[in-house]
Amino acid sequence: MLSAIGQSVRVRLTGIGEATRLMGRLVALMPAALARFRLVADQIFFLGNYSLAIISVSGLFVGFVLGLQGYYTLQRYGSSEALGLLVALSLVRELGPVVTALLFAGRAGTALTAEIGLMKSGEQLAAMEMMAVDPVLRVLAPRFLGGLIAMPLLAAVFSAVGIMGGWLVGVMLIGVDAGAFWSQMQSGVDVFKDVGNGVVKSMVFGLTVTFVALLQGYFCQPTPEGVARATTRTVVMSSLAVLGLDFVLTALMFSI
Repeated sequence: MLSAIGQSVRVRLTGIGEATRLMGRLVALMPAALARFRLVADQIFFLGNYSLAIISVSGLFVGFVLGLQGYYTLQRYGSSEALGLLVALSLVRELGPVVTALLFAGRAGTALTAEIGLMKSGEQLAAMEMMAVDPVLRVLAPRFLGGLIAMPLLAAVFSAVGIMGGWLVGVMLIGVDAGAFWSQMQSGVDVFKDVGNGVVKSMVFGLTVTFVALLQGYFCQPTPEGVARATTRTVVMSSLAVLGLDFVLTALMFSI
């Protein structure tokens, strides 16, 4: 039993060390990856454009729900004119970055893990090393930067579409005054405190989800079963990391 416990601890510590070394290499190679921005731009297109449809549709329906639930809640206290403020703050502060990160993990994160895992199982990464090409610089670093840049853009799209969804339900369907909807939002949402903190959250989530996806793909077992398990671990670990980091960041940003 002691031997099994020791082996388990040793495996966990080895995994933490590998993840730390990979993160250090990715951060150190970011300037070199930016020098070949065409590769980064391709990854921004791959990760962002292919996730745009599910992000937009999800944001629209989240805005619909916020408009309905927010109106019925605020109506009890005679504050239905503040519906725009409620929808905007809910999306910009919390739902925009968090839901976008979860969808990004399910769509783009799994694609990254499967792509890197298949390259490893097909020995393409090993062939790059044999040709004196650093696979971390050539393959992983552009994808890391692409995810870091694409995630805030997708979160902004999610929040904007969600606000429009709340406007459609609250103003066009229920009949809330349009001037009150937009004026309350304009006066109550602070650019730096609310929007800025939401951008910081989305960047942290993008870094986390992208790094987890690359880590699982780079160190997966080079078999079909290993790639499948790595893809599953990407979704689970990314989702838990996003929810945990959301609590920590909220406590640091909005409680001080």
